[in-house]
Amino acid sequence: MRIALDAMGGDNAPGEIIAGALDALDHIKDDQLVLVGDESTIRGHLGDQSRWQSQISIVHAPEAVAMDDPPVEAMRRKRKSSIAVMTELAADGKVDAVVSAGNTGAFVAACQMRMRLLPGVARPGILVVFPTFAGPVALCDVGANIAPKPNHLHQYALMAIAYVTQVLQQTHSTVGLISVGQENAKGNELVRATNQLLRDDKRIDFVGNVEPCDFLKRPADIIICDGFVGNVILKLTEGLAEGLFKTIKREIARSKPDMVEYFKPVVDNLYAKHDYSEYGGAPLLGVDGTCIICHGSSNARAIKSALVSTTKQMRFDINRKITEQLQSGSLGKIGNSIG
Repeated sequence: MRIALDAMGGDNAPGEIIAGALDALDHIKDDQLVLVGDESTIRGHLGDQSRWQSQISIVHAPEAVAMDDPPVEAMRRKRKSSIAVMTELAADGKVDAVVSAGNTGAFVAACQMRMRLLPGVARPGILVVFPTFAGPVALCDVGANIAPKPNHLHQYALMAIAYVTQVLQQTHSTVGLISVGQENAKGNELVRATNQLLRDDKRIDFVGNVEPCDFLKRPADIIICDGFVGNVILKLTEGLAEGLFKTIKREIARSKPDMVEYFKPVVDNLYAKHDYSEYGGAPLLGVDGTCIICHGSSNARAIKSALVSTTKQMRFDINRKITEQLQSGSLGKIGNSIG
């Protein structure tokens, strides 16, 4: 399989991105990496050619989308950016998957514009397998669609079920919907209409509304929300995990300095289970291809994890399962618009 990696995307590009690509080579020996970006810059970071020449190729892209560039405008103005060139390679069948830690909005827009959507999909959604205190939960959407309609969230539930069934190998999955209260009548118009859609769909084991305070208790296997709320949850919990474990380490050092070395492996192990670097990238569900979105601050370890995860996801043929799931029943009977 051929995986294209945006060498110029992310807060730590290109150094950490290329370092992650090199670190991944031993784990994806049967696959090829295509690094997309400024060729001279990429070669300067690759180092000894004997280490990578059999698995890595370079496609020159003279422009890069900045993290603060307006997504759609960036795609129109920077047609030779690494994101644009990479998604064109996928659209032309020259690569099998695309991975980027760059501007999420621009990457989502490029995937939609060039690679198109799967049959029946209204909007793509980003799914993150998120570690909670009670085990991993699939959260969708976390940033692709900040102004969805009810039928978009309904489809996210169905696509997430397909993903969890195929990739996480769960035979049955429950679904919850983020709201301000557990009662069906709670929430804004979007949440109330989505709640009705999920309750009416017999393919979905809907547990009802989920309050944010219960999210880390893993009240369902899959949690659905709009992209704005999902992105806030993602970043808030990441910051909480990082701050919590730093506080624990600091308190041990202050009150029991002689026990620091004893507790350090335990704390480090717990933090690793809640560290985004261990999970790498998140799939953009609904696109006709394999698109993996990485955290903007991804380091080499996160990029390596994302590339390894990409090869696994491609072998599960998740898009076929999503298409089958969407075609197994009628969608959007109610709630296709609000107001």
